[in-house]
Formats: sequence, structure tokens, C-alpha cells
Amino acid sequence: MSKPSIPLDVAAAEEHLMRFLSVEGVTGYEANIATAVSDALEAAGVPASAIRFDDANTRIPLPTETGNLIVDLPGTRSGPRLLFSTHLDTVPLCAGANPRREGDRIVSDGTTALGGDARTGVALLVVLAETLIQHELPHPPITLLFTVREESGLHGARELNPADLGGPVMCINVDGQLASDLIIGAVGQENWEVEIKGQASHAGVAPEKGISATLVGAIALAEAQNAGWFGKVVKPDGRGTSNVGIFGGKDGKPAGDATNVVTDYAFIKGEARSSESAFAEKIAKGYGDAFAKAKEQVKDHEGHTAEVAFSHQTSYPPFKLKENSPVVKRAIKALEMLGIEGNCLFSNGGLDANWLDKHGVPTITIGAGQAEIHTIKEYVNLAEYEKGCRLGILMATMEQ
Repeated sequence: MSKPSIPLDVAAAEEHLMRFLSVEGVTGYEANIATAVSDALEAAGVPASAIRFDDANTRIPLPTETGNLIVDLPGTRSGPRLLFSTHLDTVPLCAGANPRREGDRIVSDGTTALGGDARTGVALLVVLAETLIQHELPHPPITLLFTVREESGLHGARELNPADLGGPVMCINVDGQLASDLIIGAVGQENWEVEIKGQASHAGVAPEKGISATLVGAIALAEAQNAGWFGKVVKPDGRGTSNVGIFGGKDGKPAGDATNVVTDYAFIKGEARSSESAFAEKIAKGYGDAFAKAKEQVKDHEGHTAEVAFSHQTSYPPFKLKENSPVVKRAIKALEMLGIEGNCLFSNGGLDANWLDKHGVPTITIGAGQAEIHTIKEYVNLAEYEKGCRLGILMATMEQ
């Protein structure tokens, strides 16, 4: 099969990427990068009237500067609408990033992360619009979606109103490393937290009058581990993972104030993941049972126990596409046309795709060069970025 001719301006694509990597926009503070993207789209020929923001930020339970950025590209030929998505925000470690080119990579100065996750996707979507317009390539109606607060809980995608997307039949999400890796599914996550209210007393004079909140927490976590709910979870009825991420006090402070005072309060927060929603919930409930057992093991001299308030809620649902679904077949065909063998993968981390699929848009996630993400060693592989751009343009223009 001969490779298709794709009119990609590689130098311009790299310039877009360098520009977006240099614009700060950590999660929750996406206004500046949203403006930079809007300006670049208008310069590429997208009418200002086709660029808009939704009000998802008004429903996000964390302060968020702006809603999701949505762009409408009218089709130049008939066909069902396609959606291309990525996220605007970066992790806080990317604040102050100073990108520079080093051979076939873009790297940071070593003091921050880079933000290739997912500024590679941001640049790719702009390159896609620019290429379609400048070369008058035939394509069906396309919606571009740039979400907010992906890194802090997939909030932008979760709070998205699907009606704002114009009815796409499939989505190509850009948030990965290799163009050949096609993420067709991902685990779901259940978040849990517990407040333990004990009773303070002098730890030297009258320790028996206290109820240690930290001891309740420690026993509970040991109970959860002994019951097989911690770390990699393998049970006859399911598999998953869990972790305890926070063990502290009020408002981010330590649990306890001094060594001579029995700790009267502790706050613990964790997560559970599984490819099955019901099993992720079961893991979380396993922790709840562990805290209930631990409560009964720690009493003061009068037999009183701590107050334990345990709760859990879904962070995002799992999903998995069939390999013969239209969007997967489209991606595999496009890769074959580029001379690349595709690999269908299942992710142990959540993606905007989890919520987009839940909203009724089958979503595949492709890569565009981001690597060593969320670390100061992060870099962008420019060869993979170019492959990702070519894959995106081809998926937008190829016939059914």
C-alpha cells in the first residue's frame, strides 16, 4: 500500500508545539493557554464565531478559570461528524517550563516538567485545523474539544454537556506517547475518604482517657492489607488496584499537634481502580469495612470509640471499545496507510476518553510524542509528534 500524501508543514507544527509548551496553564488555570489556542486558530483561518467556551467550569467543584474550548469546523464533504479532543491543562510541576530543542527532542531546562502532556495534543489539533483550511482538504464536519482540569480529576470532560459537541459519531483523543499505541479502554476509579474523630488526652499523664485517631487509621489500613484490598487486588470475582494517598489532619495539616497529646483527628484519602465499576466499588467498601473493624479495637477507659465517617464516590467509569468498532478500525486503517502497525492497549490510568465514552461518543486515544510525563525528565519525541500529526490529519480526511 502506497503511503498517502499528507501536506504537513513540519516546521510550522513544531513552532506551534514550542509556543504552546511555553504558555503556562496548570490545572484550573487554563485561561492563558485557551487564549493562545484561540489566537492560533483564528490565525489559521478559523472564524472567531466558530470558537466558543462552554460553562463546564461552573459545575466543577474546584475553582476553574474557564470552561472547555469547543471549535466547529464545517464539513467540506458529507459524512458523520468527527470529534478530536485533548486537554489544555498541565500538572503543577510544569509551572514556569522553559522548553528548548535538543536534537530530535524538546526538553525542559531540568527544573520543571515540560507539559508535553498534553500540549502535544493541543498543538496537533491546531495543526489539524490549519492543514485542513490552508490546503482545502475534503473532510466531514469536525468538532475540536480542548478540556480543562483533566489532570486534577477529568473534570472538564465529566461536566461536559454532550449536546455542545454537535453529535459526533466517534472521537480521536490525543493524550499518549506513541502514534502506534491505540488506547481503546481504561480502568475506572472510585475515590474514598474517611474522617476519624477520636479524643485528646495527655499521652503521659492519662493516655487511657484518649482515643487515638491515628491508631484507628493505622489498624484499619493493616486490616485492609490483611484482607487483600491494598495494592494489587486479586479476588475470585475481580481484579484491581488501590492506594492510600493522604494520611493527615485538618486542612492539609499533620494528624496531631504534639507527641504528648493523644491524636483526636485524622483524615485519610485513597483510591480504588478496576476495569469493572462494581469491583472498584467493592474495593472501596473493603476499606470501609476495615475502618469499621478498627473503630471497635480502640477505646478509652470508659469503652467509648472514635467517630468514623467513611464515604466513597466514582471519579470516572471504566470503558473498553471492541477492536472492530468503527473508530478503532478507522485508526488501524490510517496507521496501515502510514506504514505503521497499530497496537490496541488497555490503560490503568484514567483519560478524558472515559467520560467521552460515557457521554455516548466512542473514543480512542492516540499518542503524539509525550514521554516521561509528570517528571522533570519529561520530553517530546518530535518524530512521534510528526507521526501523530499525520495520523490525525489522515483520520480526519480519509473516507469511511
